[in-house]
Parts: sequence; C-alpha cells; structure tokens
Amino acid sequence: MRIFLCGLLLCGVVLLSCQDTEKFTDSPSARLEFSTDTVKFDTIFTTIGSVTKQFRIYNRNKDAVRTSVSLREGCYRLNVDGIAGNNLDNLEIRGNDSAFIFVEVTIDPQNSDLPLVVLDSIQFTTNGNVQNVKLQAFGQDVHFYNDSLIGDAHWVADKPYLIYNSVMVDSLCTLEIDPGVQIYFHNNSSMIVAGRLHVNGTKDEPIVFQGDRLEKYYADKSGQWGATYKIEGNTYYFGNIHFMNGSSGNTINYAIIKNGTKGIQIDNHVDDETTLTLSNTVISNMSISGIYAQTANLDVYNTLIYNCDYYAAALSLGGKYKFVHTTLVNYAARHLMPSLVINNYYTENKANETEKEVHHLYDFEAHFANSIIHGSLASEISIYERLGEKTHFEFQFENCMLKVDPRFAMDDTTLFKNIVSAPTDLPRFVNPAEGDFRLDTLSAAKDRGNPAYLIDYPLDLDGVERDSLPDLGAYERIEQ
Repeated sequence: MRIFLCGLLLCGVVLLSCQDTEKFTDSPSARLEFSTDTVKFDTIFTTIGSVTKQFRIYNRNKDAVRTSVSLREGCYRLNVDGIAGNNLDNLEIRGNDSAFIFVEVTIDPQNSDLPLVVLDSIQFTTNGNVQNVKLQAFGQDVHFYNDSLIGDAHWVADKPYLIYNSVMVDSLCTLEIDPGVQIYFHNNSSMIVAGRLHVNGTKDEPIVFQGDRLEKYYADKSGQWGATYKIEGNTYYFGNIHFMNGSSGNTINYAIIKNGTKGIQIDNHVDDETTLTLSNTVISNMSISGIYAQTANLDVYNTLIYNCDYYAAALSLGGKYKFVHTTLVNYAARHLMPSLVINNYYTENKANETEKEVHHLYDFEAHFANSIIHGSLASEISIYERLGEKTHFEFQFENCMLKVDPRFAMDDTTLFKNIVSAPTDLPRFVNPAEGDFRLDTLSAAKDRGNPAYLIDYPLDLDGVERDSLPDLGAYERIEQ
C-alpha cells in the first residue's frame, strides 16, 4: 500500500510539472531574448551558398509562449528547431527554455563588379509584441571555374576568381594575371600549370591566392586548399600552384599565397631554362611547405616564406636554385621540420633480397645570398647528400643568417661565407606573431649583406631602396 501511495504521489508531481511547463502566457508583456541582434555573413560569392549560422531564442518567462516567425521570401533560408521554412506560426517555447534558428543565404548574380549588401530581418510576433533579428550579408559576383581546362587566357581585376575542383593551364598555353586579381580556391582545389603562368602583381596591387572561407576564424588557418589524390590508400598532395613536368618560363611577382598545403610545387625542369622566377612574394601558413621543388630550376628573391608546418622550402631530387634576399622562417606551433631541406636523391625500395634499395642521384646546385633562415627549432637547415660518379652536389651560403645546431659543420668557407650564426645573433623581427618580419633596430641582420647584389636587387619587398650596406632578408630597415 505504501509503495502504491508513493507511486500515486510521484505521478501527481509529474503531472503538475507537465501542466506548469505547458501553461502558455498571453500577456503582452512577455517578450523574447536573442543571443544576437544581427546575424552577419562575410563575403558570399553569388550562386555559392553560405555556411550555416545559428542563434538562440530565449523564453525567460516561467510560462510557455507561442511566437510566429516570419521572413520574406528572398536570399535567406531558415530552419527553426529542425523545421525548414521561412514562415512558422505558433512556435512553442517552454518556460525558461530556448530554441535554435539556423540561417543560410544564397545570393543571385548581380552582373556587377562591385560588392553589394543584402539586408533582411527575421520577425518574431509574441502576444502582439513584434521583435526582429537583423540579417546582413555581403555579396560578390565572381568568375567561376569548376574542374576547368584553360587555354591562352588573361585574368583582369574586375571581380574575384573562384576555383572549384582545380583549374589547369593547358600545355603550350599561357595564363596572364593582372595586378590586383583576387583568386579563391575551394577545399581540395589547386591551380595546375602544364603550360605557362605569369603572375604580374605590383607592390600596391599584389595578386592574392587563398582559400574561399572568409570568416575571421580562417584568416590564418593552414591547409584550407590544395588538391589531393589517393593511390592504394596513400594521400598525395598537389601544390597550391603546381608546375608540372615540362612547364618553364613561369613568373610570379608581387603575390600573396596563403593558408594552403604546399604553396608552390615544381616538378622537373626543361634543359637549362628557368622553371620559375619568384619575386616580391609572401607565402604563409602552409600545412606542408611553402616551396616544394623537385629537380627544378628556380630563382627566388625579395620573398618571405613563414609559418609552414614542415618546410619553408624543400629542394629535392637535385636541381638549380638561387635565393637572394629571402627570409625563410618558421615559428608555427606545429613546426616539425627544418625551414630549409635540400637533397639530391631518392631511394627506391626493391622487393628482392639481392637489391633491397636503389638510390637515384641528381645534379644539385644552390646558392643562397643575403638571406635569413631561422625558426624555433635547434637547427633550421638539413642537407642530405649522396655522392655518385656522374653527379655533382654544389651549394653555397653567402652573407646569410643561419640558425643551426652547434654541431653543424660550417668550417668550409667556400660553402659558408660570411655567415651570421652565433646564438646571440638574432634576427629580431618587428612582430613575427602578426606576420611582420621586418627588422628591428637591434637586429643582427642589419648591414650584413654583400653590396654586390645591389646592382640586381636595389629594392626590398616593400619597394624600399637598400642602402650601401644592405640588410639580410627580404626587408631593408631604414633608420629615421
């Protein structure tokens, strides 16, 4: 009997509780609260839907309320607590409870080069009270490429270019890109160059290559773009800008390449013709490397590469390389390998017992001058060399600041000439955490460069004229 009475009492409590929470108020003083007064979307490319954003509606009253939700039919779409639709009558929210509203937007093409603002508001009507949450999105028409093969083409800075599923410059064709062009890549997309690429930026109008996630959170996140393919369960990464075997005569001047996987990859070269001349460029926040070159012929000057999870520059399988007034630095949180790695071979594993490994060797030549190679590791340079009768391996670091382990041998002055490497000799950048790798007034890299290079490189990455004793790296500090 006692158990029975207790059960009846418990049921009564539950029933009373249910009745209390399901009692609806019709008071005109009952109002809702919202987690935000405005839902804002960063730039939305026309025809491409936005990410989904959300906010919460709070009923701070002890009794439940019924509210009507309405939004004019337009660019925005709503989902209210799992119910899709822009108009919903009598949404019930229990006392001291809440509901979620999810918002998306797709903006139709406007046939305009200029961005536009798309405004709207969600209206909530509760017992005669009308409240609003504003909606705001910035729309932008784009040149849209989806898995596209490009012949001879000329990209101009009228509106951005958006790449889905990669784009390829066909062999024997040239893509010219004008100053100020903005190029956005969706996840798993790259620019692949079988022909020739000319990136013609200027100091005031650089050409920007980046991912298409424009929310503030993604402003400096690596790995957002770059094509991949899988073979036998292994994932292989294309470069963000990937020069295929046979491509040559390419130029990239005044570009910003950021937030990808491998900023630039180069596969092989054609005879003695330069594969790529890279100048006045910033490559940053890469999940693998800034430059990944294989048997390439590469000239680099006035270029900054920083914050790559593995290498700032990996020069592999031989090749010919020249780096002048470059800054290769790695202070990324996930910095795992030296900023600069060079080698002249790869090892092929064989299945038979008599020949387990075969080493394929390549000629290697590299010259680094007036440059800075630094970072958070004990040593920021690794050199892997295998000697062969028919190959040569030559390199020289001239007037450079190098961060190396004390055991790193630099006694040969023909290979290491006028090197700044003492532990107390620091580059002292202005603000590396904010990507500012200009030199502080106390930098040990000041006035340590070879003036002979002023003839070919009189201006720094900022367009500042170098003085008679040039500083190391991409930037010249001029004291006021």
